[in-house]
Amino acid sequence: MITLVTQTTSLSDSYKLGTIQDVVDYCHNKEVLGVDTETEGFDFTCKKMIMFQIGDEHQQFVIDTRFIDISPLRSILESAAITKIFHNAKFDYKFIKKWADIECEGVYDTFLVERILSCGRHIGYGLKDLCKRYLNVELNKEIRNQFIGLSGQAYRDDQIVYGAKDVEYLCKLRKLQLPKIEEFKLQRVVELENRAVLAFSDIEYNGINIDRDAWEVIARASEQEALDMREELDNLVLIVPELSDFVLSHVQGDLFTPQEELRKVGIKWTSPTQVLKVFQKLVPDLEDVNGKKMYKYRRKHKIIDLYVKYKEKMKLATSYGNDFFKFVSSDGKIHTQFNQILDTGRVASKKPNMQQIPADNKFRNCFLAPDGWCFVSSDYSSQELNVIAFGSRDPVWIKALQQGQDLHSVCADLVYGQEWIDAAEDDCSYMKNKSKCKCPKHAKLRTNVKTINFGLAYGMGPHKLADTLDINTKAAEALINKYFDAFPAIGGFLNKLGSFGKKYGYIKTFPPYNRRRWFPTWYPRIYQDKSQSFELGSIERASKNTPIQGASADMTKKALILIRDYIKLYNLPIKIVMTVHDQVDTICREDIADEWVIAMTRLMEQAALEVVTNGLLKADTNISKSWQK
Repeated sequence: MITLVTQTTSLSDSYKLGTIQDVVDYCHNKEVLGVDTETEGFDFTCKKMIMFQIGDEHQQFVIDTRFIDISPLRSILESAAITKIFHNAKFDYKFIKKWADIECEGVYDTFLVERILSCGRHIGYGLKDLCKRYLNVELNKEIRNQFIGLSGQAYRDDQIVYGAKDVEYLCKLRKLQLPKIEEFKLQRVVELENRAVLAFSDIEYNGINIDRDAWEVIARASEQEALDMREELDNLVLIVPELSDFVLSHVQGDLFTPQEELRKVGIKWTSPTQVLKVFQKLVPDLEDVNGKKMYKYRRKHKIIDLYVKYKEKMKLATSYGNDFFKFVSSDGKIHTQFNQILDTGRVASKKPNMQQIPADNKFRNCFLAPDGWCFVSSDYSSQELNVIAFGSRDPVWIKALQQGQDLHSVCADLVYGQEWIDAAEDDCSYMKNKSKCKCPKHAKLRTNVKTINFGLAYGMGPHKLADTLDINTKAAEALINKYFDAFPAIGGFLNKLGSFGKKYGYIKTFPPYNRRRWFPTWYPRIYQDKSQSFELGSIERASKNTPIQGASADMTKKALILIRDYIKLYNLPIKIVMTVHDQVDTICREDIADEWVIAMTRLMEQAALEVVTNGLLKADTNISKSWQK
């Protein structure tokens, strides 16, 4: 049954009319409720919530929030004891908080749960997809667009039904998802993600301040650097004999202009097609200027190296130039949008991608805390390396982490042996206490091994290592073999993960969450099919890196939950404003910053203990006026 709660309507003959008290009376003793909203648009900072829907399979209330205040529902929406079912909860959460001043708790998000259940399969996670897959119901989502621009006129019948049915379907979907959660033992990760979505919602809602003037200065400088590089590229073309076909000679001039100054370069450096033709004169087998081979050849041809740098600078200038301001909302802040669950469990952001903001602090310095406030940011020290050490139980890694030794140097010592010893200079700090030293030859060897250490979390193979270190594939293979000879426990750990994925068609992260990633191209006898070696290799690589990245993501999400709960419990003047991989960023009032550093560090390390139970993973927490890496 649908009940319409509104101040004025012409539809009293079509639907039962009710009051906000009717809604409270019906919902207050329910254990599970479906919740949805309809809005004027997608930007919660300036577009209003115009409809609020709540109820269960039997009774749905459609509330006209243009005229009706939903604050009497506060105790219901803010109760963790009552499960509220949303689809894409972050969207509704922000509008409810903005326009009703209510923070929802006890959230169950059918979108996130389906991402957990089907992670890796990419089968469609929209409400329309789920209703078709689970309920065999076709949703007409075009009606949703008809709410935009709706002013004071009464809702149409189809709009009321649309709003009410979404609530009914949410309740039915949850019932059908629950047995799957239990079957695959995903209760803990479902709880994790449903609680973490509240923290991500807060981050999106809070936003982060940007100094537009400072940003414009940096953007202009980056653009000028790109233009200077383009001019340098032209100049190199003029002096490289193989590229003479791309030089245009102008005959017009005067007696006082040297002939060489009349030569021009006819290359559009922003055109991959043109650039490919240019570089094929130098590297005939080059197939793509955006491909991996570019990095292989960049150190062998100065102009290719410069072009790669030019592309990076152009991307910086375009992605983070003045166009970046289109993401500034009406409140003057950046409100990024998070994709909470990638295939690995990691998090991504868009509009804008804040995780890709250059690590150099000249950009990050443009994101400022308000007057009287400061940033307090905490990140894990070598998060993924600690996960690998914990998972592999490698004694060398464990000892190095326990004793605060420089892990990359310790690894390089064992991999290179006598070569490492011979490279030591007088007063080498590594030889004294196994700390990072300043020996030039050690630095090179350390970098090589560091690349492998971090590459383990991303399935790096010999080809990628060869490109990164500018060595041939054979040398890269030899280095990897020496590495795993030195650390057989790590090799055994990774091989075990890879074998599991190839055998079963899925991989799990570490306890207690045990998130699953499915491999849709897998079938029982894939390992016997020689034509599927590429797919099998892809499954093996993903099986090795997903548990490492997923475990890292799990503890960061747990940290966000603990931090949010702590802030709410003590009603602290602290806001979570960003998270990037292993880092959580908050702003707090300056007078409590020192106390918050201590508490935040403890909460981060508490979260880590749920996954890396040996207690070796520590957090570094710092105070600053701007957002720092």
